Amino acid sequence: MTDALFPAERREVAPGAVHVPGWLDLHEQKDIVAQFMCWARGPVPIRAARLPGGHDMSVRTVCLGWHWQPYRYTREAGDVNGVRVLDFPDWLVTLGQRAVAAAFDDQTSAAAYRPDAALVNYYGDTAKMGMHQDKDEKSDAPVVSLSIGDTAKFRFGNTADRGQPYTDLDLVSGDLFVFGGPSRFAFHGVPKIYPGTGSRATGLASGRINITMRVTGLSE
Repeated sequence: MTDALFPAERREVAPGAVHVPGWLDLHEQKDIVAQFMCWARGPVPIRAARLPGGHDMSVRTVCLGWHWQPYRYTREAGDVNGVRVLDFPDWLVTLGQRAVAAAFDDQTSAAAYRPDAALVNYYGDTAKMGMHQDKDEKSDAPVVSLSIGDTAKFRFGNTADRGQPYTDLDLVSGDLFVFGGPSRFAFHGVPKIYPGTGSRATGLASGRINITMRVTGLSE
């Protein structure tokens, strides 16, 4: 018997936070990797965001819809080249709606979900992400997270602070994680990447791609 024959089941990690293993099939993963290669070239190329303390994040990011830099959104990438970022594609809106439906088994909420920004992060072998909240948005709509490539240790915490209680889980290529409701502003991070665990069949030679879709609640 194999894991492919008996895939892991959907798991509610915390109220409003759901892990759906193996949600993206290989074809979808390959398509996203191909899109990522195009997005990374620009018009605003992939870069490591600079934190207010003056050091660059170890994760590299390309943005869709709205450009994120700590800790605000703009249409133009003033910290890179001043160019407007790519529009948020319709197919990604549809994918986000499918993700919400899969996580919460709620077609009404899924139909109302309209993400307008994505942070597409690339993690190399030693990249990590400290515990943080996604709170630069003016909306409390769920965050949809998709993983492709190397497995990541994902730490999902509480809404009060960066410490315990938190839950560690491995996010494998194809996994979906959605957090909303009571867990929308929970602290979370990626303390470790497991190099060489991803399949090259996705088209990604190494590292991990993570797409996080958000509803900014912002207007022009």
